[in-house]
Amino acid sequence: METTEFIESLRRDGELMADAAERAGWDAPVPTCPDWRVRDLVVHMGAVHRWAAGFVAGATEPARMTVNAPEDEALASWFRDGHRQLVDGLLAAPADLDCWAFLPAPSPLAFWARRQAHETAMHRFDAEAALGKDHSPYRTDFAVDGIDELLTGFQARPRSRVRTEAPRVLRIRAVDGAAGPVDWWLRLSQDPPRVERTADDSPPGAGAADCTISGPATALYLALWNREGYEGIDVTGDGSLAELWRDTSAVI
Repeated sequence: METTEFIESLRRDGELMADAAERAGWDAPVPTCPDWRVRDLVVHMGAVHRWAAGFVAGATEPARMTVNAPEDEALASWFRDGHRQLVDGLLAAPADLDCWAFLPAPSPLAFWARRQAHETAMHRFDAEAALGKDHSPYRTDFAVDGIDELLTGFQARPRSRVRTEAPRVLRIRAVDGAAGPVDWWLRLSQDPPRVERTADDSPPGAGAADCTISGPATALYLALWNREGYEGIDVTGDGSLAELWRDTSAVI
């Protein structure tokens, strides 16, 4: 996907999130984030948008995220202002933007557009869950990209907790990629996962998968980010690896 497409997704999902949150009410529980009320969700995302906007404005050193949210009556406007600031900053940023980023990407601008698009998309889902409505659809290519960011970016970091005592292979398969199925092969061990992506049935290197989790990209996107269960998804082989994912994959 192009950077402009991520920015448009960010714009759309931020607006949908704000609308759903206001309709649900600040005290409504968020079933996908059991410890949160809608207020917590909106405060978190509003702070994240402002934090990210600081880097898009050119900050080159990591900085702690601060939260200075207003009282409830001004919360919606505060969230929308921060969201707009981030979208406008991304649109105005030069292609050669020099700033801090924390996952591999073609450029810092590409990183922040992609990361904030997926962050906002997932929390938009949370707001819609709090409202009790079906979630707005994701584009298939966007869902595939979100799986890729999670697997090849977040879970490849040293802090990943998805590990096994003995070497195992977990295969994730999105059956509806634009050019056919897309596979990610996670080689699990006592070290962080080694992840390889392929576009055919052949495993990279030696050895087949011990467990395969396969389904439509959107269902996988939500399941792998622990927003929905494995309903509508096929789990074959050693199901304990699917449960390992559920128990240890939360991004920290």
